[in-house]
Amino acid sequence: MPTTVTTDRPTTLITAPDTLTNHERQVLSAVGCGLRDDEIAAALALPEEAVAGHLARVLVKLGLRDRVAAVVHAFDCGLVVPGRGPRARTARPVTRAVSVRKAPVQKASVQAISVRAVARPQVRISLLGPLQAWRGGRCLELGHLRQQAVLAALALGAGRRCLSQRELLYDVWGLEPPATNVVPVYIYRLRKALHDGCGGDGDDRGGGGPDAVIVRGPRGYQLAPGAVDVDVARMEELVAGIGRADRAGDPLQALHLCCQALELFRGEPLAGLPGPLAELERLRLVERRVAIVQRKVEWQLRLGQDAEAIDELFALSAAHPLNEPLAAMLMRALYRDGRQADALTVFERARRRLADDLGVPPSRLLRRAHQMILRGE
Repeated sequence: MPTTVTTDRPTTLITAPDTLTNHERQVLSAVGCGLRDDEIAAALALPEEAVAGHLARVLVKLGLRDRVAAVVHAFDCGLVVPGRGPRARTARPVTRAVSVRKAPVQKASVQAISVRAVARPQVRISLLGPLQAWRGGRCLELGHLRQQAVLAALALGAGRRCLSQRELLYDVWGLEPPATNVVPVYIYRLRKALHDGCGGDGDDRGGGGPDAVIVRGPRGYQLAPGAVDVDVARMEELVAGIGRADRAGDPLQALHLCCQALELFRGEPLAGLPGPLAELERLRLVERRVAIVQRKVEWQLRLGQDAEAIDELFALSAAHPLNEPLAAMLMRALYRDGRQADALTVFERARRRLADDLGVPPSRLLRRAHQMILRGE
């Protein structure tokens, strides 16, 4: 039975370089979606030889090395949006019926191609805890810590930018890189570990193959757009949803999204991974989690779930004893629950910890919460 390729939405190809003709733009867009030359020929009603000629001219005009570089460029210049143009890849050749829809664009009209096809197996990567990756429900062996740190750097930049070998060396080794450039070796091993069909020469020529999870473009390496699900990206999407629910005045939805975001954390983010990037991201992601918990507690207090909020705040304050906004929030929650003495105990404990560890008095925020509780406000 033929597979019908449809268009989910019209795509305006206005971000491609002006040097390309209309057919060349269409070919570049289709290549970015993962179509083969015969599929592009059927979609655009062109001879397959003409498609190959258009692609060759695209590579020359844009200074691209190969087809993989063209795929990367199609994403970089906006011709293809990650997650909205899945590649048509199957284990065996299948017959395809392609439909093309024209989209009006002010003074001109262009043909936009997007593909709905059988999704290839996806890789899931978790950074919100010790680094782990799964494919088809099976946990993958990712090698030693430096090699894992390379994968973590790529996953943190997934869908946004390529990383050069120099950037990866600094992110993982800092100012003391190894004597030899081991990045291509690690990329090769990671490709094999991720079961992406990498070739066997081991020196990273060819960009990783058409179904690679890690691809190489003119500016460096990146995870193939749409091929990997990274928990950090999902967490950020949920945080954006929390903001929308907050603005819409929907406390139950905001609380639900907070819980979903916090469930993604499995421990200390990037636990045990070396390098400057891992250290910075570990701090950032820990602070991100604290901020989400604070928003969750705010909604719980607004909804009258004081007991749940207090339990959450006690646990978080124990993990972050120098976080004064958390201590102030716990004091207010305890006071609302009729536990004034406990609230004052939290202040005294925070005051002593700040003096002993940092040699500083409580902040104005903490002192004000203390005074309001003493005055019964």
